[in-house]
Parts: sequence; structure tokens; C-alpha cells
Amino acid sequence: MSQRPRSNSRPQGRAQGRDQKRPQGKQHVQPKNRRIVLFNKPYGVLSQFTDKGTEGSARETLSNYIDLPGVYPAGRLDRDSEGLMVLTDDGALQARISNPKYKRPKTYLVMVEGTPTQEQLDELQNGVTLKDGKTRPAKARLIDTPDLWERDPPVRYRKSVPDAWLEITITEGRNRQVRRMCAHVGLPCLRLVRARVGDWDLGALKPGEWRLV
Repeated sequence: MSQRPRSNSRPQGRAQGRDQKRPQGKQHVQPKNRRIVLFNKPYGVLSQFTDKGTEGSARETLSNYIDLPGVYPAGRLDRDSEGLMVLTDDGALQARISNPKYKRPKTYLVMVEGTPTQEQLDELQNGVTLKDGKTRPAKARLIDTPDLWERDPPVRYRKSVPDAWLEITITEGRNRQVRRMCAHVGLPCLRLVRARVGDWDLGALKPGEWRLV
């Protein structure tokens, strides 16, 4: 993963669960005026600014980390997943990032239980049939253990069962898609980190940090 100089980090005075108002509709902002935020979402954080429907919840949201009015997520990342989220104040850009029809690639580093075979990798690459239909062809390859931060809480794994890391790139974004794909081929997911969305990657961002691009 490429390393870039960090230009921003968690802002001073983290907001605690504020109910921020998000822009409505697909607002168009001129490229020279729009803001794009890259955020390294920690494990356990909801990929939204409020935790609606759970009054008094202690679950962390984006508002615990990002105090920048007017930006909103371009797509989501599951609470138990980590890594790159892109936020923007440009509704048209948000649609191009999050809508599957634009086939913007998203790359994940995935720790799986078991030793992947070439047959399993081929199945992931060719597309697997899930309950909501067959997935698009993906890129999947076995990689060395990546240089990542320690997860909090730590990953639970069985010492008697080997584990491995995969790099998987998809061009759609179904609910928990990568986890379901791995489970389908017999490789349960132990940890999932999104490393890249389109041309943007995590760079040097640590969990909970963000920067403008």
C-alpha cells in the first residue's frame, strides 16, 4: 500500500454523537470548490453521522471523528470492517462513487480462515452465485501479511486452523459482499480492511484520521 504524507488528522474537539443535518439530494459542486475527505474508519464505527433508532446508544459514528459540515459518505462500510471511506459535499460525485453502474473498483485486504486454493481464487475471480444473484468478476490473489495497525478488539482466530491474506477488488457494492463471497467458497473472513476506492487509497492515515484531497 502506498504511503502518502498525512495532511490532516482527527480534528480537535471530537463531537459526541451529534445529530448533524446532511444535505438532501444530489447537489452539484464545481470541482474547484468541492471537498473530498478520505477517512480511515476504525472497527466498530458506523458509517453514518447518527445512530438513528437506537436512542442513547454508545456506538460511535462518523460524527465522533469528522467535524466538517456539509460532507456525507459516498457509500458505506460495515461496522465490523475497517479502512477507507470517501466523503464529499458533491452529490454528483457521490453518485459516481457509490452507484454500482459506474463500476468504480474497490480493493480490500481480507484475512481469511484456511489456506486458499487456486480453485477458490478462480471461483472468486469468475464470480460466485449468492442469494441476490451472481457477482461480477473480481480480482483475487493471495498476498503476504500486510503492514497494518493492530485491530481493537483483536481478531479471534483458532490456533489449530491456518489463516491467510487475500487482496480482492470488486466493482459493485452489495451488502457485506466480500464477506459473503469468501464464505461461499469456504474461506470465512476474519478481518476486512478497505484499502482503495478508485484512485484513492489509505496512504498514511491511521484509524480515526482523515484528510482532505
